[in-house]
Amino acid sequence: MPSILTDKITTVHQHITWEENLHPEATGEFSNLLNHTTLAISIISRDVRRAGLNDILGLTSGTNVHGERVKKLDLYANEVFTRIMERSGNICVMASEEDEEPVPISPNGKSGKYVLVFDPLDGSSNIEVNVTIGTIFSLYKRIDIKSEEPGSAKDILQPGYKQVGAGYALYGSSTVLVYTTGHGVHTFTYDPTIGEFLLTKENLQMPDRGTYYSINEGNYHKWDEMTRQYIDYLKTPSSDKLRPYGMRYIGSGVADIHRTLYKGGIFLYPADTSHPKGKLRLVYEANPLAMIIEQAGGRATDGEKRILELHPTDIHERTPLALGSKEDVFDYESFLKNEHSEQRLI
Repeated sequence: MPSILTDKITTVHQHITWEENLHPEATGEFSNLLNHTTLAISIISRDVRRAGLNDILGLTSGTNVHGERVKKLDLYANEVFTRIMERSGNICVMASEEDEEPVPISPNGKSGKYVLVFDPLDGSSNIEVNVTIGTIFSLYKRIDIKSEEPGSAKDILQPGYKQVGAGYALYGSSTVLVYTTGHGVHTFTYDPTIGEFLLTKENLQMPDRGTYYSINEGNYHKWDEMTRQYIDYLKTPSSDKLRPYGMRYIGSGVADIHRTLYKGGIFLYPADTSHPKGKLRLVYEANPLAMIIEQAGGRATDGEKRILELHPTDIHERTPLALGSKEDVFDYESFLKNEHSEQRLI
């Protein structure tokens, strides 16, 4: 289905209701959950913009489960998401980048049937220099949807293809919400004058091949030989003028992937000698982003396997990640297998 630049005024709440109508068996619980998600994002967006005034920029004295210094705004965003979502009444358990263990939920003694995983503030190393950051989230149904007990790690550790919804928010020159429930990718832009997210693009589809690559080339000497050869290949002019590719790298994963979603090309965060299992987290970063990219016609892989088919064994498990336009990702995989040929890749 082609991308549509919408010419009608549609709020995200209206759109969620229309999506619900695609499921005659729907009870409204999932829609309620998405509406709570947009509320949390709206609050985080407001405070990201006034972070310096609120004295919440900078580092706290603590570290998160990954040994990284935790920034004040990370903790605030995590708390906003947790408090709002636990009051939705539809969650049985949550997992976040900032929490070492799962957070079971049982409001009023009864748990919901959905699981929420999220990265409350992706790219937070860029906060002080006013570079775009974001929030990533993903939703699953719990394994036993009839259970009223609090959820557990088992409910969280499901393969990505079982996601029932995924999305991210981008806090940049404007606040943008991108989400999918398996019926295409839709983008909304926040209008602060009316306090609503308005539909700006419906059924977004990315090109099969792009002209940009996104990777931290400062890690070049840490990559495997095939990854280095692939990046060298992208920078080498070709007779058909399709190469060299331009390099674009922001350092906020959600921002780099948002550009890739719109413009095509490939985003890479491969394994390296410092991070032999990759750096990005499978459960609450790679899986939701992979679902969005695939729904937009792209491809997401760890270099060998489809991201959405990986079975996580730990909430904070890491993975190599390559996602973007189908043909670009296929090319990268062929390099890793040492099956590339100039004739095929031109």
